[in-house]
Amino acid sequence: MSEVETATGAAVWERLDPRMLLIHPLKEGAKFLPVLLGLVVAGGVSGSGPWALLGVLVPVALGIVRYFTTTYRVTAGRIELRRGLLQRHTLSTPVDRVRTVDLTASVLHRMLGLATVVIGTGSVVSDADERLSLDALPREQANALRVHLLGSRQARPADEAYGGADEAPSDEVEQVVARFSPRWLWYAPFSGTAIVAFSALTGVALQFSEGLDIEVSEEDLAAIDTGFILTIVGVVALLAVVVTVGGYLLTNAGFLLSRHGAAWHVHRGLLTKRETSIDVARLAGVNLGEPALLRLANGRSVSAIVTGLDRSQASSSALLPPAPAETAYDVARTVLGTAEPIDGPLLTHGRAATTRRYTRALLGASPFVVLLALAVAAGASPWLLVASALPLGIALALATDRARSLGHAHHADHVVMRSGSLTRARSALGSSHVIGWNLRATWFQRRAGLVHLAATTAGGGGRIDVDDVPTPAALALAEAATPGLLSQFFKETP
Repeated sequence: MSEVETATGAAVWERLDPRMLLIHPLKEGAKFLPVLLGLVVAGGVSGSGPWALLGVLVPVALGIVRYFTTTYRVTAGRIELRRGLLQRHTLSTPVDRVRTVDLTASVLHRMLGLATVVIGTGSVVSDADERLSLDALPREQANALRVHLLGSRQARPADEAYGGADEAPSDEVEQVVARFSPRWLWYAPFSGTAIVAFSALTGVALQFSEGLDIEVSEEDLAAIDTGFILTIVGVVALLAVVVTVGGYLLTNAGFLLSRHGAAWHVHRGLLTKRETSIDVARLAGVNLGEPALLRLANGRSVSAIVTGLDRSQASSSALLPPAPAETAYDVARTVLGTAEPIDGPLLTHGRAATTRRYTRALLGASPFVVLLALAVAAGASPWLLVASALPLGIALALATDRARSLGHAHHADHVVMRSGSLTRARSALGSSHVIGWNLRATWFQRRAGLVHLAATTAGGGGRIDVDDVPTPAALALAEAATPGLLSQFFKETP
């Protein structure tokens, strides 16, 4: 990292790498691409010819202005970014507020030897212009800046994507925990994105047919064979799987999780390379993702609970994409430094909590059963009553799985909670990172002696929680994790 000091000892403002003059105009041009295409088409129709191409100068000029109006400086205690021409923005944060450092390099960045540095500080921002992002620096300088921002927690030497062997290696040994394997692609369709892709492809097909003004009569519908419909559904499903696997490969190819110094490093990406460094001191716990579809394939995923990072920055806290269950368990154990929060038994919530699982599931299925019964009463085929077994069966299966999933414990100084079925997760949060407790109960829960328990923290979603915990068990968990914090408000168990 280059840092120029003035005579007074203050760091001067520096510009990004001049090679960004080749990238900024292209990025701005991509934003204006629909407008530029419209200008070219309109120019051809109106006969203005080449004059329409003058519109290309607008994004080029914006890209050049962005480069010359963006400066930054790094001192021993702060990093500051200044950008904008008419509306000037100055972003500043203390170095000790840095939670994560992401190094990202697209194909074009890698061709020019550059990398974008995105600094996670724990601030919640929705506007991309309000984020601390340096696009871009020479890859050696980007890696040196990461080391500086993480202080004495030295980042591991960058690989070929960010500088390769020409960078000075660290004296500390790198501990590789997980590495990408082609067999991980099997788990991509079970991550839930396949369903999203299927829905999107179906919507595009329907929109396309509507755009072509295709009209289907009742005679046409009657002539369509069931096999033809199943074939169409199968083709769309196959395309959804291909899209999902392709997206998984683009995002996670070359995945590598390692520990170097006092920082965890996640490196991934096929075309766009991304490396995230997470300060160990800011890592409060892990979430072991166990959604139903992924469990069917015997897969899991792992994410970190990082102090100061919320759900909007989830990509910076991912420790393992959908992968074999044994790999996920090994990663979670290694990151936590102990196996008990992952392998230890959980306390069940008793008969009252189980009863609530089945009651709520059956209430959710009852409208479908009632509608089918009304249809039969109105003269429909009695076989519709047989169809009512389907929603009831699904409801009972979900209730059983949700009842089995409920549990909590305190293992190896970690609060452990697990709940859910379709989106089940087992969360382990270090007791030292618990900043409070939230106990909430509806009228029905109070009648059953249950509460919704949440351990609040400064990382991840702000809390980990579990539903329908017996009140004495909830108080016992809080007392074990944070002695005296909650018991002072309860002279006796309600």
